[in-house]
Amino acid sequence: MRTQEWANVFATVPRHVFVPQWYEQETDDRGIAVWRHRSIADEGALGDVYRDETLVTALDPMTAQRVADDAWTGVPASSGTLPSLMAGMLEELTVEAGHRVLEVGTGTGYNAALLCARLGDELVHSMDVDQALVDVARQRLASVGYEPQLLPGDGTQGYPTGGPFDRIIATCSVPSVPTAWIQQLRPGGILVTDVALGIEGGLVRLSVGADGRARGFFTTTAGRFMAARSEARTNPSPERPERPPATGPRPTGLTAAEIRANYPLRLVLAFQLPGTELVYYVDDKTGATALQLQRGDGSWARVPLTGDDQDRVTFGGDEGLWKQAEEAWAWWNSVGRPAQDRFGYARETDGSTHVWHLHDGTRWNLPI
Repeated sequence: MRTQEWANVFATVPRHVFVPQWYEQETDDRGIAVWRHRSIADEGALGDVYRDETLVTALDPMTAQRVADDAWTGVPASSGTLPSLMAGMLEELTVEAGHRVLEVGTGTGYNAALLCARLGDELVHSMDVDQALVDVARQRLASVGYEPQLLPGDGTQGYPTGGPFDRIIATCSVPSVPTAWIQQLRPGGILVTDVALGIEGGLVRLSVGADGRARGFFTTTAGRFMAARSEARTNPSPERPERPPATGPRPTGLTAAEIRANYPLRLVLAFQLPGTELVYYVDDKTGATALQLQRGDGSWARVPLTGDDQDRVTFGGDEGLWKQAEEAWAWWNSVGRPAQDRFGYARETDGSTHVWHLHDGTRWNLPI
């Protein structure tokens, strides 16, 4: 915590009121990964809710399946963010007395409570796509004396009654900064959000000018959020194209270990390869695991996580996919392996976005 004001707020607002129950992932006795239900009523659990960890609070009803009395499989739909990440984002927001704030992603209501404790109820506005989450958050906030302005709805479309706001904070990820957020910020206003860029993404802090242009940088606070949704269920899985047969392998200096260990490198790969995903691939025959880049046209390239061939890449389709990744890795090394806060982010008035390296000016244009 960098400021005493936020330290005092975190010491005041009780997290367990907003996360009285949650799900922890574990492997059951059949070897299946399940979400085990936990509650502050369980023995020893009250202290667990104050761990610096993200706590999954809801599973997508379209994917959730009960497999035991207190265990489910499924995809997380909502969570209570780890406190250190929330603290970092709130510090980046640089709020001051009198600032009117919009939060996108009410979730448990805990972050709204922190903002209320710092600014006062009347200045805090919060939205969530899930009506049920908003209703529960309202009850929990009221139980500790806070009554911010809460509304259900798609927060990427902005607050229904409009701005202007001095600050906007989003606890969900977006592929690019929504126009509505720019329009509802006062000139000079600050926006903190998670931008998802495919392979990787990160938190950006942007200042909006009177002309509607937003410029800023990736923050020293690193963290990721669930994707913003337009309805109260998780986004459907995209259809996958048929993958072409394997070619290779060939030697490469870019290994899975390098990619996994270096968050800034993954960001650079995302800049270099827009529209590309980074996934784990498991061989059906051998069970061997690899790190795989894959594009929407079906092209793919993978490097093993373990074994004797970790410095060899196998690919299918366009061989240029991995060559571009190697070029990005070579550039990142050549400029001294810069951290994420050495990269700027801009959203232009026409909605286009780009990022750049703050020292040598290398620029990447991103899809709208």
